[in-house]
Amino acid sequence: MPAQAIPEKIIQGVDFLEKNTISQLSQRRLEEKVAIITGGARGIGEATVRLFVMHGAKVVIADIADAAGIALANSLAPSAAYVHCDVSSEKDIEMLINKTISLFGKLDILFNNAGVLGNQSKRKSIIEFDADEFDRVMQVNVRGAALGMKHAAKVMVQTKSGCIISTASVAGLMGGLGPHTYTASKHAIIGLTKNTACELGRHGIRVNCISPFGVATSMLINAWRSCEVDEECTDLEAEKMEEYVGGLANLKGVTLKAKDVAEAALYLASVESKYISGHNLVVDGGFTSSKNCVGL
Repeated sequence: MPAQAIPEKIIQGVDFLEKNTISQLSQRRLEEKVAIITGGARGIGEATVRLFVMHGAKVVIADIADAAGIALANSLAPSAAYVHCDVSSEKDIEMLINKTISLFGKLDILFNNAGVLGNQSKRKSIIEFDADEFDRVMQVNVRGAALGMKHAAKVMVQTKSGCIISTASVAGLMGGLGPHTYTASKHAIIGLTKNTACELGRHGIRVNCISPFGVATSMLINAWRSCEVDEECTDLEAEKMEEYVGGLANLKGVTLKAKDVAEAALYLASVESKYISGHNLVVDGGFTSSKNCVGL
């Protein structure tokens, strides 16, 4: 049900910018849009699924975590559906796009959020470089994003509109923020975003990415503790990770949450960013843009 507009008498007397901000907040920003979110069952993906649905979108959750994905889709039905998809498989990606069209009739937004961290705690030296792990991470993070772009673009070119977003990382901007394999994969996503935006702009398709700082998701915590199984993290583990990231951050007094990355995705998916393409939206509280060497 669409949100009711704020009565005019409430906004009388405020300036133009404030009026427009209030008006935007009173509306659902993705009404009648259809979105695919890969890696949508948990973490940043789940937060984005929930936010997109809240703003009126129909969302297809694509993941390999079937139990979590089905449960999330059921909780949001009929505005969400789940499709099992291994993003490194072109057959799965094609099936995902076709299923979305079958369910909802179109595709407006693709959020390439699926990704893996690889081993974050061992074999960090290039001398101990693990070629097999490199292939595994690149298959999901880079091949998966490229395949998503390819098959979403095939649909979007026909309608001369669309929005493609990918999850990159601050590790794609600086050295020393992750192991070599993960860092290489995130640099690649940023480059792929810029190149694809260059090509698809002529068709009215916007292509952007988001580079968050560390978000205390189960995936990150499992990677840091070298857990062989995908376990849900405890509240205490999440708090410790947030404290660690907060200690590194430049901006104090706030904690980066999955919903903050989802809000960035909402902005890039909505009309508010209609003239933004080829952009890497960095959600890091200023971490990558500042190094206080002179005691400011």
